[in-house]
Amino acid sequence: MTCSPLEQFAIIPLIPIHIGNFYLSFTNSSLFMLLTISLVLLLVHFVTLNGGHLVPNAWQSFVEIIYDFVLNLVNEQISGPSSMKQRFFPLIFVTFLFLLFSNLIGMIPYSFTVTSHFLITLGLSLSLFIGITIVGFQTHGLHFFSILLPQGVPLPLAPFLVLLELISYRFRALSLGIRLFANMMAGHSLVKILSGFAWTMLSMGGIMYLAHLAPFLIVFALTGLELGVAILQAYVFTILICIYLNDAINLH
Repeated sequence: MTCSPLEQFAIIPLIPIHIGNFYLSFTNSSLFMLLTISLVLLLVHFVTLNGGHLVPNAWQSFVEIIYDFVLNLVNEQISGPSSMKQRFFPLIFVTFLFLLFSNLIGMIPYSFTVTSHFLITLGLSLSLFIGITIVGFQTHGLHFFSILLPQGVPLPLAPFLVLLELISYRFRALSLGIRLFANMMAGHSLVKILSGFAWTMLSMGGIMYLAHLAPFLIVFALTGLELGVAILQAYVFTILICIYLNDAINLH
């Protein structure tokens, strides 16, 4: 019996926990989020232990490359003094690491892709977006509302543009979560479907035994593409957070 391509996204309770009407079970999603955070912390801990190596090893070089990449991203996308950029760099760096490792771990067979669930990506994007909005009010006070009204707009059009800008501003968090979730779920589903098709052709034997090589080659190609998408989506999510943060700080 062929498994559904969506079966890989099923939430499975590992430790059922019920508190009244609340369902707070420890699930496979919780497990892989914990594993991701633990892996990131252990990697950074051992790389920076005793100040690191004067001549970096492979793991230290890997972490340093990611660190420099995110640092350059923050410096390029956020305008203002260095102290302002350093204030938000740890949050952006941790966000990128979490998304990158979550996406990469999801590429391992029989693992679980945390970012393939909309509630998780929406929760992450919404919490970051609320924080960005708070930063905007802390920096500019009520003048932060001017982000909803572009300069030089005729007064009669102002109410309509404010309404449109408000809707657009609120949908930033929604689109940020949807983009990550949709790309990860679609890619994994496609790889699963083609893998099942190739396995079915292989099990048929005869001339179909040779024909299975074509879908298997496609699966390998898609796996490489999905690996690139996993890295790209972590980058896109992070750069958009930097852009939105820059808008909140500098009111562009």
